Amino acid sequence: MIRLRALLFVAALLPCSFAAAAPGKAAIASAHKLATEAGFDVLAAGGNAFDAAVAVSAALSVVEPQSSGIGGGAFFLVHRAKDGKQVLVDARETAPAATDAKAYLDANGELDRDKSVNGGLAAGIPGEPAALVWVAQHYGRLPLKQSLAPAIRLARDGFAPDARSLMRIGQRKDVIARDAGASALFLPGGEVPGAGWVLKNPDLARTLELIAERGHKGFYEGEFAEKLVAGVKKAGGNWSREDLAAYAVREREPIVFQYRGHKVVTAPPPSSGGIALAEMLNILQGYDLTRLDRVERTHLVVEAMRRAYRDRAEYLGDPDFVKMPVAELTSPLYAAGLRASIHPKKATPSDSLPGYMAPVQGTDTTHFSIIDADGNLAAVTQTVNLPFGAAVVVPGTGFVLNNEMDDFALKAGAPNAYGLVGADANAPRPGHRPLSSMTPTFVIGPERTLVIGTPGGSRIITMVLEGILAWFDGDAPQQLVDNKRFHHQYLPDVISTEKDAFTPAERKALQAMGHVLSEGEQPWGFMNAVDWNRKTGELRGGSDSRGVSGTALVR
Repeated sequence: MIRLRALLFVAALLPCSFAAAAPGKAAIASAHKLATEAGFDVLAAGGNAFDAAVAVSAALSVVEPQSSGIGGGAFFLVHRAKDGKQVLVDARETAPAATDAKAYLDANGELDRDKSVNGGLAAGIPGEPAALVWVAQHYGRLPLKQSLAPAIRLARDGFAPDARSLMRIGQRKDVIARDAGASALFLPGGEVPGAGWVLKNPDLARTLELIAERGHKGFYEGEFAEKLVAGVKKAGGNWSREDLAAYAVREREPIVFQYRGHKVVTAPPPSSGGIALAEMLNILQGYDLTRLDRVERTHLVVEAMRRAYRDRAEYLGDPDFVKMPVAELTSPLYAAGLRASIHPKKATPSDSLPGYMAPVQGTDTTHFSIIDADGNLAAVTQTVNLPFGAAVVVPGTGFVLNNEMDDFALKAGAPNAYGLVGADANAPRPGHRPLSSMTPTFVIGPERTLVIGTPGGSRIITMVLEGILAWFDGDAPQQLVDNKRFHHQYLPDVISTEKDAFTPAERKALQAMGHVLSEGEQPWGFMNAVDWNRKTGELRGGSDSRGVSGTALVR
């Protein structure tokens, strides 16, 4: 703990407020044009980046129900320009008091995947509604009612879901059909809707109005909470009114470290992203990546990924309950030792690294990035985990419940839906928050600032890493979010890649080093990034072209 306090003290000495003039304009990049526009509507009404973040977050809950929503959780990473305050608002879901890991096992004692990802038992207590209220009250300028107005209008008047949303409904049709509330909302006439279908969600509009009028109590207490608990129990879950009433966001000190003369500010536990990002960049800081060819560089990046994900599996969990060696894992000295174990020409088999201790541990997440005219920054990643979460909609509420219980290590060593393993540090216990890969991040240099993040399940952290490295190489936000991607997560011991991420010659050279490659057909993630040249005042944004409706605007 002494070493952690020392690390935070050193981080506090680093420059965190901007000496340069504010940009005068704002930049927002999100996964949907309607959400980006909602953010600008609130800015035009006199709001700041944090009011806009509330508006964008709530609008995405309406127009991207497959990815996130008020039935899920979020991390809001904020930088307040006037005093340099930087904090992570942790709105991760929590496990109900009645949580019992054995409930997720089958008769043979093996993990029952259906129970962990589908139905009421898969859902943790949502945190996003609490975050909307907290961010508006503590960092915004406008009343919550004003910031939620665009989302309420979208829910009531309706919108045409894009092709990506319709595809996800098709993928989850069988599970959605199990639940009366979900099927009534997303399967009109019992079928997957076609292009041009207009989704109107008056129940969600009323739920958002309740939050706007009554704040935290509107969701977590009273008649609405009673309705939620009854609906979850009917769907096989184990929530109680006490679980909802006890929910609170946590403000946490971000992970802060230096890379190539820039300060990186990123998510702390219960996100594993910031620690893993620090570990990987600290390892890579010992190499001049610009002087290496693509194969040599990829090899070193993969070896850094391998080691960071190994430590993720062993050490990380809910910081309110688990003691973690944060200072050690983010230390340059620790990274130097890991770097020394990397052979420059040969892959390190994952099974040759020390195994995780036993015991000691969404693809459809969404992310948006904001810089406002005052220089405030917001990087927000939010999720219901898998597409449409648990595929449960409590009648009268209008939103899907998350399936974040699968992010716990429900059985030590058993991989979750993303193939990640864990042990006791991430075991499911009442009130605990499951380990996350969400990695909203700021990179702040002498003249430039980057705000970045992405969905992508276990690949989130490595995508953010690759985006940051590309930015240092000179890529603009649109280019870095569109680049082809690769990923390694310790186990399985495979470099997974997007299609055509490497040339045949590069694949052959990596295989000769001992790497195993697996090329997929589907693209990954949906990155959204904005940057600001504080010397020239230029703002730029990029929204991943892998999406259908993503929009980055500067105004």
